[in-house]
Amino acid sequence: MTIDGVIQSSPEDGFKYEGWFFGYTDEEAGAVIQRRLGKEVDLLLGRKTFDMWEPYWPTHSHFWPNVMTATKYVASNTRTSSDWQPTVFLGGDLAEKVRELKQTDGPDLYVFGSADLLQTLFKNDLVDELELMIMPITLGEGKRLFQNGTIPASFKVTDSLISPNGNICITYTRDGDVKTGAPKIEENDIV
Repeated sequence: MTIDGVIQSSPEDGFKYEGWFFGYTDEEAGAVIQRRLGKEVDLLLGRKTFDMWEPYWPTHSHFWPNVMTATKYVASNTRTSSDWQPTVFLGGDLAEKVRELKQTDGPDLYVFGSADLLQTLFKNDLVDELELMIMPITLGEGKRLFQNGTIPASFKVTDSLISPNGNICITYTRDGDVKTGAPKIEENDIV
């Protein structure tokens, strides 16, 4: 994502910075991406992201072989089937269906892109970990990772790296509720 939180890279809705991400990658950030893509996970995707991926990844999976074997859970009230398997479409109460999936013994669920889906997950406290790559640019427009409705939550850093091009690769794990306090000012402190 960008410093100002934009995660959109597709040209929908007049977005003019398609592909911005690729102008800032470097070898170290690429290694982080490869490590993340190498994990055995299932995918939770919004329908728009799935529609973009469905024709692409089956012919480009050499870069990400696990995308072919991962179950793709797709949030959609309009689609019910796909030739790209294994794929399961989740209609209706998405938050409840994700809660049920999280209770199974399957692999971790990863979300890529899917800005609208992410808002549902944030609003329903369904995000356990954030693996972010923050690129050193601002765009000022586009879909953002955090929008209105994100619940207050505390996270702790469990992994981090700053790449040569200034990409911040960071993993945050959920760490309870927001902690509050007041500044401790001693009698002789200058404020």
